[in-house]
Amino acid sequence: MAVRGRCTKVLPSELNKVCPQRGDDPTMHPRKMSDFEVVPNLQQSSSSVSKSRRKAHFPTGSNEKASSGGENLISWIPENIRKKECTYFVESSQTSDSGRIVCECGYLREQHLEDAAKPPIFLGKEWDSSRHIQEMPTDAFGDIHFTGLGQKMGKYVRVSSDTPPRVIYHLMTQHWGLDAPNLLISVTGGAKNFIMKPRLKNIFRQGLVKVAQTTGAWIITGGSHTGVMKQVGEAVRDFILSCSHKEGEIVTIGIATWGTVYNRESLICPMGGFPAEYILDEENQGSLSCLDSNHSHFILVDDGTHGRYGVEIPLRTRLEKFISEQTKVKGGVAIKIPIVCVVLEGGPGTLDTIYNAITNGTPCVIVEGSGRVADVIAQVASLPVPKITIALIQKKLSVLFHDTYELFTEGKLVEWTKKIQDIVRSRQLLTVFREGKYGQQDVDVAILQALFKASRNQDHFGRENWDHQLKLAVAWNRVDIARSEIFTDDHEWKPTDLHPVMAAALISNKPEFVKLFLEQGVRLKEFVTWDTLVYLYDNMAPSCVFHSKLQKVLLDEREHTAGSKMPRIQLHHVSQVLRELLGCSTQPLYPKPKHIDRPRLSIPVPHIKLNVQGSSLRSLYKRSAGRVTFTMDPVRDLLIWAVVQNRKELGEIIWAQSQDCMAAALACSKILKELAKEEEDTDTTDDMLALAEQYEHKAIGVFTDCYRKDEERAQKLLTRVSEAWGKTTCLQLALEAKNMNFVSHGGVQAFLTKVWWGKMCVDNGLWRVIACMLFFPLLYTSLITFRYFLQPGHPCTKAGWQKLPWHLPGQLSPASTPDPRREKRVQPMGCLTRLRAFFTAPVIIFHMNILSYFTFLLLFAYVLMVDFQPLPSWREYLIYFWLFSLVCEETRQLLYDPDEFGVVKMASLYFKDFWNKLDICAILVFITGLTCRLIPSTLYPGRIILSLAFIIFCLRLMHIFTVSKTLGPKIIIVKRMMKDVFFFLFLLAVWVVSFGVAKQAILIHNEERVEWLFRGVVYHSYLTIFGQIPSYIDGVNFNIDQCSPNGTDPYKPKCPETNEDNKKPVFPEWLTVILLCLYLLFTNILLLNLLIAMFNYTFQQVQEHTDQIWKFQRHDLIEEYHGRPPAPPPFILLNHLQILVRRGLLRRPATHHKQLKEKLEKNEEAALLSWEMYLKENYLQHQQCQEKQNTEQKIRDIAQRVDLLAELLDLDRVKSTGMVEQRLVSLEDQVHQSAQALRWIMKALQGNDFSSGEDMPAVGSSKASEMKEVDLEGKPEESQPLYHVLARNLLYPGSHTPRFPVPDEKVPWEVDFPLYNPPAYSADHKDMAVQDPFSPSLECLLKINYNTMDGLINRQSFHGLYTVQDGLPLWRRNLDGSIIRKSLKKMLEVLVAQYPLSDVWALPGGSLEPGETLPLKLKWILRREFWPQFQNLLKQGTEIHKGYLDDPRNTDNAWVETVAISVHFNNQNDVEMKRLNSFLQGCDPELCIRWQVLDKRIPLHANHKELLHKVSTLLGAYY
Repeated sequence: MAVRGRCTKVLPSELNKVCPQRGDDPTMHPRKMSDFEVVPNLQQSSSSVSKSRRKAHFPTGSNEKASSGGENLISWIPENIRKKECTYFVESSQTSDSGRIVCECGYLREQHLEDAAKPPIFLGKEWDSSRHIQEMPTDAFGDIHFTGLGQKMGKYVRVSSDTPPRVIYHLMTQHWGLDAPNLLISVTGGAKNFIMKPRLKNIFRQGLVKVAQTTGAWIITGGSHTGVMKQVGEAVRDFILSCSHKEGEIVTIGIATWGTVYNRESLICPMGGFPAEYILDEENQGSLSCLDSNHSHFILVDDGTHGRYGVEIPLRTRLEKFISEQTKVKGGVAIKIPIVCVVLEGGPGTLDTIYNAITNGTPCVIVEGSGRVADVIAQVASLPVPKITIALIQKKLSVLFHDTYELFTEGKLVEWTKKIQDIVRSRQLLTVFREGKYGQQDVDVAILQALFKASRNQDHFGRENWDHQLKLAVAWNRVDIARSEIFTDDHEWKPTDLHPVMAAALISNKPEFVKLFLEQGVRLKEFVTWDTLVYLYDNMAPSCVFHSKLQKVLLDEREHTAGSKMPRIQLHHVSQVLRELLGCSTQPLYPKPKHIDRPRLSIPVPHIKLNVQGSSLRSLYKRSAGRVTFTMDPVRDLLIWAVVQNRKELGEIIWAQSQDCMAAALACSKILKELAKEEEDTDTTDDMLALAEQYEHKAIGVFTDCYRKDEERAQKLLTRVSEAWGKTTCLQLALEAKNMNFVSHGGVQAFLTKVWWGKMCVDNGLWRVIACMLFFPLLYTSLITFRYFLQPGHPCTKAGWQKLPWHLPGQLSPASTPDPRREKRVQPMGCLTRLRAFFTAPVIIFHMNILSYFTFLLLFAYVLMVDFQPLPSWREYLIYFWLFSLVCEETRQLLYDPDEFGVVKMASLYFKDFWNKLDICAILVFITGLTCRLIPSTLYPGRIILSLAFIIFCLRLMHIFTVSKTLGPKIIIVKRMMKDVFFFLFLLAVWVVSFGVAKQAILIHNEERVEWLFRGVVYHSYLTIFGQIPSYIDGVNFNIDQCSPNGTDPYKPKCPETNEDNKKPVFPEWLTVILLCLYLLFTNILLLNLLIAMFNYTFQQVQEHTDQIWKFQRHDLIEEYHGRPPAPPPFILLNHLQILVRRGLLRRPATHHKQLKEKLEKNEEAALLSWEMYLKENYLQHQQCQEKQNTEQKIRDIAQRVDLLAELLDLDRVKSTGMVEQRLVSLEDQVHQSAQALRWIMKALQGNDFSSGEDMPAVGSSKASEMKEVDLEGKPEESQPLYHVLARNLLYPGSHTPRFPVPDEKVPWEVDFPLYNPPAYSADHKDMAVQDPFSPSLECLLKINYNTMDGLINRQSFHGLYTVQDGLPLWRRNLDGSIIRKSLKKMLEVLVAQYPLSDVWALPGGSLEPGETLPLKLKWILRREFWPQFQNLLKQGTEIHKGYLDDPRNTDNAWVETVAISVHFNNQNDVEMKRLNSFLQGCDPELCIRWQVLDKRIPLHANHKELLHKVSTLLGAYY
């Protein structure tokens, strides 16, 4: 950063004298990836949740396949996972619980292998676990079922203690089907049952499960049914019982020791237990422990021994570390899986666990009040480290470990003090949860705050730190944490900084975060770009229907282009699917690109892994200002993306941002209805239809508010051409989606009525219209009134135009409309104008066509019945001419294409209408009859066919009646009942045919005439239903004269079976009568009443919506006659001739009538949309008010307030006990400050010779300051920075050899420390040639020359001569440092490097090899030709430090000394600095070098931070 135009840079160089190798970095670890990276493919994250959880919680049988590669689980586990067995039986001095002889491994003789008694290899040797325990394929894995505990099922596996963590992780994620966690919670503590306060227990249980359930975390415990593991299990159990199945699945992994599990024999099954029955028996477990039934997965660690606890700890530590190094891909982003350790109670093992966690950088949450170790750490965590003394720890242990305090030796107390000091020293990793503490009412908040606090101080710094925290919150889906911890006054967020996480929140469907980002200033018009949309569609949920339709489009394109590679998703592919969903009345929303590709972005962004057309996701928002966005309406684009995936909450948030909101809601309704037709899942289909209905209600709500405010402007919204939605209108979208509720709205119907009446007033009576139709001179009277007709030539104001009535076709545009104050209600001027206004009104055209059609039918009937001659009369020719005009009109409707859809599409739309099909059928039948009629030989058949055509023409009258509000709904009911009749005929046909065939076979023998067979089987049976019973069915009414005995008479049926003597029927009358009665019973009574019931049901169902359906279908009739030529048939041919001349000769395209589709001017459209958006906001506010007034919502709010009040009362009760203490501490603090002020005053007076002869009295007491506790979140000020901090780590670097623990108070040599007995240790060196000889022999040590040059090795100290004792150098100096106060004057930048296999940054420099002038690590980052110049820079630099440096490798007899040199450049334009930058290089691709603004939160080595602190003090800069 630059201050006042100048940039100051510092380049310290560290020249160490020891450890010259590359691997000498004291804190080298495997290098971590970027904690948060954007990844290109969302599907890589994990398998689906439903699939994974199904595999995780239910047995899959012996043929279960691994989800990754189809491997067989039964064969995979024995091949990759081992167990341990003792192969050499040696009697132990100890016995089993039953007093039997056991082996050194703890197992009985019979529990060993058969040849383990006397193996010849180990005969005569002592038992050694490393040699006598061998690995072999595991024999315990599968599903574990806890007997007697319902359907509790889990997974388990027995693994060797040496199993690689990656194998176990592969088993859990691939074979057990677990989704990779977003967070790893390691719960540790007391292994024995302990007592917790009921309130604290509830808070812990609820908070732990809440954080696991909301963040998708794994909980790892010891797995046994005791202690803290039991608490966790019961917490999970309570949560599962109180939640639904989908919410109640929490991954709880128990890692236990196989040798300590009671009843483990039931788990052994070489081929896998599916399931293995396990009995939880606490009464008889003895010193062993049972598994907890509330855990979902168990990893049982086996080291070949029995009854030894703690075997699982090393493997658990390695597994947790391995998982924390993995990258979780979710929601389009990648995060390193964070880990947190939660501590309850605990003993010595728990302290070791906490220490190791803090050492490895794992944040820990200590639950105060749980007991023992947790309380010891919690009570001293707020103290400065120097005040944590051995005496204090001894006092705490005597209180909290009163039962086992006698077991603590003096050495153990020293060790505990040292560990606790090191734990408290890392305050950024330590969080204490205190019941009732402000801001930490829940454990889940404390856990997440601990992770954030650790992140702030360790992993990241500056803006990167805030980004990292926000990305973690998004991954955990904890918007409450984001609001309280991230979006605060401490950091100012730029909207563009939120764009990457906005994309992640959209992809992972986290609407609360999307809403939060919008509140923080993210503008969708800046966020949504062409590349962003492509990225979002590329990461759609694969399970949605839209994704499958998109894949079909891509497959079709690949087939057309004959390519082998699947094309990438582009927006024109999306547009193709959207046009299919929205209907072809819309234009493509996204243009298809030209043959040339768009220019690719080439902006490099570090640490980003995703490329979208050559650009990373972050680079999508770092483009030049002049870049052209290809999307017309970004809010629309994002809304479509959310709706096609059926994301309700996300769509509502985005719809609230839309401007053309009514069209957007109707389009979303249409899209969802179309997708619901292809969705296979019934639940998803119902959700889509419900969501489509909600969007329709939104459109209705907005339109209602608009209509109430201004009817004319609201109606203008219906017909405005929306460029954003494919140049369609709201009314057209509603019709395409069949939104009957919207179309039946009063405002829409008023608009349709206005269109129906044309330029006439809607209050004209029908009798007046008919009178003027019959005698048009009445038009020139006041019988018919017309609507406002504005006189031209006068200006119009905007306010006046808002009050104008409907903008009529042919009138003036709004820009030239006269002032409404000067308008008049006048009649159209001139005869022709008046006639045109009257006869072009759709209502007049409709009635003229009715009159014409009735005339046609009367004339047609007259010709058929009276005037059908062999040669057609003039009346018949008139009918033919009339029909020709009807054919021309139908042809015009078929070819009328104002939207340029094409002939094929118009034909499909034409034939979708039922009445058009009926018209075509009537015309074809008429033409067929006319053809037969003109041929003399077929004159009569022609008349018959024409008669049938007349019937069809009469049926066409029903369409005319639909305009009637009375008859229209009834016609709809009739149409619905026709469907019932159609299905009823299937049932009726069964009875008719069955009875007819049986009757015919019984009565008549061998009837060969087909027509009489049909009569007997179907026709007579059908007439029987209506009472026409055949006389011959009963022998009493039989008359032989009415039938033909042999069936020879074509006009009589064949006689039944009769007696040859008296010609009496011989068929069984009793049987035919019974059959007839049964037939009439089922048909007349059952089936006909069923039909009546069906009609009644249909009537009741349709009657409720008949009005809506009629209003919806009324539009089709109005639109038809609105665009129909004014003249009725046959005079309509004149209009057809006019159209033919205009379109055929003059080539003028067809246009929409302005009253149904109108394109507005830009200014007018912008004003109209702004007005609509304003009323949309009012509508949303009104909806929120209604929700608050809802009774259920009120009850819910009251319940929340009661719960909150109860919590506050409990907190007040807890706080009341500590309130007095807090006030006393505050009072003591004030007294202490007053005493300090008085002491300062007395010293000042004494210095000015105002003192009396008496001594100055003591003022104040130091007890107040000693008792004062500093809050953990604050930073207690240390009195002096201690040396030898890193040099007192409990383990030597890279070794398992422990150091002797030295607490802070025992560091000075002057302090008596009789227990001090450090081990003799020397680390192995890679280069044996430069390794110092180390041997207990004094002769070897005397060969080393100290305090001088020993060959090429400089053994001189910067601090002067040091003591050599027993052949070893001895460090005995105590150097005191002083606190350097920061001075906020200017900002420095420092050159830092991150070396391979290291997770922290470091200053350039390192160990100096013997005979070299520059360290090896400096040579790595500089080109060889620059080395001499760099040495000159070092000579010109300022020496910052020379001497001892705190380092983990330091011991009493070997230590690191260093020289740090600061090379300072005043600004970025310095010639030497430019030359230096030009020669910087990275010899390793994993080596990172950069200039970094100096900040104490930079993740540097601690000793490097001290050097930078000195530099900032020297230059008077910020630190």
